Amino acid sequence: MSNIITTINNIVWSTPLIVLCLAAGAWFSIRLAFPQFRHFVTMIKLLFGGEKSTDGVTPFQAFATTVGGRVGVGNIAGVATALYFGGPGAIFWMWVLALLGAASAFVESALGQAYKTRVGGEYVGGPAYFIERGLGQRWYGVIFAFCTILAPGILMPGAQTYTITSSMESAFGINQYVMAVILCVAVGLVIFGGVKRIGRVAEIIAPVMSVAFILVALVITVMNITKVPSMIALIFKSAFGAESMFAGIIGSAIAWGVKRGVYSNEAGQGSGAIVSSAAECSHPAKQGLIQAFSIYVDTIVVCTATAFMLLLTGAYNVIDGAGAIISEGIPGVEYGILWAQEAVNRDLQGFGGMFIAVSVFLFAYTSLLSYYYQAESNVTYIFKENKTAKLVLRIIFICAVFYGVLNTGSMIWTCGDLGVGLMAWLNIIAILLLSKKAVILLKDFEEQKKRGVDPMFDPAILGIDDKEHIWDSYKAQKK
Repeated sequence: MSNIITTINNIVWSTPLIVLCLAAGAWFSIRLAFPQFRHFVTMIKLLFGGEKSTDGVTPFQAFATTVGGRVGVGNIAGVATALYFGGPGAIFWMWVLALLGAASAFVESALGQAYKTRVGGEYVGGPAYFIERGLGQRWYGVIFAFCTILAPGILMPGAQTYTITSSMESAFGINQYVMAVILCVAVGLVIFGGVKRIGRVAEIIAPVMSVAFILVALVITVMNITKVPSMIALIFKSAFGAESMFAGIIGSAIAWGVKRGVYSNEAGQGSGAIVSSAAECSHPAKQGLIQAFSIYVDTIVVCTATAFMLLLTGAYNVIDGAGAIISEGIPGVEYGILWAQEAVNRDLQGFGGMFIAVSVFLFAYTSLLSYYYQAESNVTYIFKENKTAKLVLRIIFICAVFYGVLNTGSMIWTCGDLGVGLMAWLNIIAILLLSKKAVILLKDFEEQKKRGVDPMFDPAILGIDDKEHIWDSYKAQKK
């Protein structure tokens, strides 16, 4: 089974997908005149705009839930994996993917908002919905929905559990199976409460955990401030093969930078569009810009914080394509979360293990909540308001969470990569086909802003039949 999954993953994550991720981000950036940079100030204002919601979650809750989903073990263990296989140059390509991917995040989330619907009194949306309603291809939407149930619902939770349990055992000596049971109970208490409870939990945990992690990274950076210039030079040189030690793995640097970038920030994967569709929003472009900002928080801030800790303290190893060690700064330690614990311990003696273990627990916990909501949204797409289908998903999801403790470190990452890759292929092709509609959404938003009015969305501009009067009711409420 391991060989089969690895073979399929290698096909899914072959060069074409890596090129597609970068090319799509570049295409949307150019086509939309780089909204991820032009509207940076607007992103901040929208995030704290204070819009309330009765049928969904607030913009900030949607942001916190997606950040909670994006900021997970991919930001700590994932960065370590990128360094191990791609060297310091992989960090540069993670940055590139984030800067370009923010445009992809804008497109998918804006489309998710525009084509959202209401089921059981709550907003639902995402790629499956805009594929069916925007492209008129129900079969394509169903395929995406099944892949999303498979990916965040079954394949991806294991990486979060494995990382939590191994870090907790290392830091506090808690048995991995005991920790897995505690995690399953904690997840179950929230996911049985629906999207609103997930949003309330995420808006509390996500900001606190991110700020604490960044502060510790800043302390370590200041303690090693004299090494920063040479570290930055190493990242850029390695990214382009100019550093002799890592010149032979430039292809791996690009591949692993993009792969771990997508795994971490999920730009182009479609998951952000699923969560952001649940938000109350007067214009789809608003939520698109908020989600573009979440890419910066995830990769440019949190992933960079992890990378700086590992590189400045030397707590990382690098191998070549044949598996031979090129650089060994932490001998005999498996790549992943233990590197981050060692990195913090080297400068903050005795603090690293506990701090990283707690950070990982909070990071991964909110990721699991976001994963569940993504899967549930697509169960709703296929089975509508079938309560049995949702109950079955909850049981399967909790089992998938526990299964992470039974798997091997390398295998859980392969499963996660496979899930991300399947979603990315389907979603990126869809948003490329719908790119004209994304242009219309952004132009409409910008034109209304120029007139000095709070932008309101008219679904007729995209030819959307708003049978449930989602947007009409919002206009009435505003009036």
